[in-house]
Amino acid sequence: MSEMITADLVDLDLSADTKEAAARALAERMVAQGRVTDLDGFLADVAAREAQMPTGLDGGIGIPHCRSAYVTEPSLAFGRSAEGVDFGAPDGPADLIFLIAAPAGADDAHLTILSSLARQLMNAEFTSALRSVGDPESAAALIRGDEAPAAGTSEAPAASTSEDSVAASAAASADAATDSTAPAPDGDGDSPFRIVAVTSCPTGIAHTYMAAESLENAGREAGVDLVVETQGSAGFTRLDPAVIAAADAVIFAHDVPVRDKDRFAGKPTVDVGVKAGINRPAELISEVRGKAERGEVTGGATPTPVERGGEEGEGYGSMLRKWLMSGVSYMVPFVAAGGLLIALGFAIGGYEIKSAPSVMQHFVWTQTDSWAALMFQIGGVAFGFLVPVLAGYIAYGMADRPGLVPGFVGGMIASTINAGFLGGLAAGLIAGGVVLAIQKVKIPKSVRGIMPVVVIPLISTAIVGFLMFVVIGKPIASAQKGMTDWLNGLSGSNAILLGALLGLMMCFDLGGPVNKVAYTFATAGIAVSNPSDSAMKIMAAVMAAGMVPPLAMALATTVRGRLFTETERENGKAAWVLGASFISEGAIPFAAADPLRVIPSSMVGGAITGALSMSFGATLRAPHGGIFVVPLIGNPFLYLIAIAVGMCVTAALVVVLKGMRKPVAGGTAPGAPEDIAAPAADTKQPVAA
Repeated sequence: MSEMITADLVDLDLSADTKEAAARALAERMVAQGRVTDLDGFLADVAAREAQMPTGLDGGIGIPHCRSAYVTEPSLAFGRSAEGVDFGAPDGPADLIFLIAAPAGADDAHLTILSSLARQLMNAEFTSALRSVGDPESAAALIRGDEAPAAGTSEAPAASTSEDSVAASAAASADAATDSTAPAPDGDGDSPFRIVAVTSCPTGIAHTYMAAESLENAGREAGVDLVVETQGSAGFTRLDPAVIAAADAVIFAHDVPVRDKDRFAGKPTVDVGVKAGINRPAELISEVRGKAERGEVTGGATPTPVERGGEEGEGYGSMLRKWLMSGVSYMVPFVAAGGLLIALGFAIGGYEIKSAPSVMQHFVWTQTDSWAALMFQIGGVAFGFLVPVLAGYIAYGMADRPGLVPGFVGGMIASTINAGFLGGLAAGLIAGGVVLAIQKVKIPKSVRGIMPVVVIPLISTAIVGFLMFVVIGKPIASAQKGMTDWLNGLSGSNAILLGALLGLMMCFDLGGPVNKVAYTFATAGIAVSNPSDSAMKIMAAVMAAGMVPPLAMALATTVRGRLFTETERENGKAAWVLGASFISEGAIPFAAADPLRVIPSSMVGGAITGALSMSFGATLRAPHGGIFVVPLIGNPFLYLIAIAVGMCVTAALVVVLKGMRKPVAGGTAPGAPEDIAAPAADTKQPVAA
């Protein structure tokens, strides 16, 4: 096994002044050593990971990292900056910068070595030695563990490249877990307070293990018996059930959902992002001890930060958006299935199929009208789930599984009283809030077991039902009717302006929050059994605009390939299919590499397409599908013209803007910025986990 870091991968006088420039400088060393095959492709993966969560840590440390198909072997480059580089840490710039590169299919041993380094970064003597080391060879040896930093170093093992040390470290961790398997007798005042913790991050390499090390160190200082389950890239070993059963409290420090979370149900819990586990472990331990002393427990599994809206300190607006998107993400498949089936029914049997009798009473195998009626009626049943699913999973995003029952019931009531989409939003938020309030009530241990099965569903459903039927249902139904009437009244210049606005929103962040607001607005309009003509025009405009960015990038890389890198030209080929399928994320690699040219150009083309689609009167009953649902589109020929015009405008703007910039050093294509920029969206593309 070759060494992950050598003197050639160390820069003790890093002169970069931005995190993008720092990543590029260190990545160029990896390219020179043959460890990275495509500089720009790798930096795009680093930027995508950085966009998920800043990688700066307290103590002057920056750890940009990713898994990438452009990495040939696990590698680590180290840079020391005299001026410091801002990686988003609360305490200021980082002077110690570690660029961690793992192949997309890195084996467990390599990932364990990388995790060992992450733990070492919690050792103050280790980082102090790196700040004072005088030559690259010594710095590389120190990071590898060939040299000890100083007497009295931390107990954490150095990041050795020896497989034996990996096995020894794993064995030590297993022994530590085994020592904690014996449950402490209840009421024994001499037994230590027991905490089990789970840490995880999107990549599962650095933050996961740094949070674990930080929590373990804080636990020792506080006299607490704390055992951590690290759910990293190398997999994870579940804590012994006896350890969990004996625990007095639970800490979740994570940015991806905790696997098998039900194991920890019914215990006092603190649930935060992974960086909180690194930066303030003592505070988390104190908080969870306080909850245990007050008897505050959850009836079921605690929601993840992804589901409930983020870690402490996040604004209410951001949390609300994530709760709403939780419901929308579960609702959209019902809209897609129901909408496509209804549209197919209309395409085969005509619009009079709405008055066909139930297929249970009349179905003839050889008649197309019977099949059309079957598809229409199945689609109608699917649409009947839209509002309940929306409300149920908004409540789920807030309060996890205890929120499902009151959420679904509230959503069904909203459908019954014709409160529609707005009623579903209100029911979901109310249901989640009611459940969270109930869970905060101090209850005796004797009834904790029936809380998630009987008490929470009973009380929360009764409260939500009362509010929806008696208090807020009628006003919301009136508001829903007003919105529907407004949509039906859109015509002329107002409709065209709305189409342009929705086109701008769809192309602003390519799958991010603004894009989702526009898409949700459109799907809400057609999420009824008999949508208005205006609602179907809005849906058509939104889908057309969303197809423009990837198609335009595909066209630009085809007609002016010399302006793009080899990686971008390959991405351009895939963008033809992604764009045609209405997957806006196909343009994200281009926006990540060159946001100042790609995003404004996309917005101009998207606005033109949205306006043209509305002016042409194109309609769409299905919420997705791209060119594959063209037969179901009203005025399909003009609809395709609107998409083509926007695509050509965007492609032309990108080509012109890139052509105005001279080639830069380092092999970057003309028009690409010297420093890779973070993507403008919360991407759904599976790059840089």
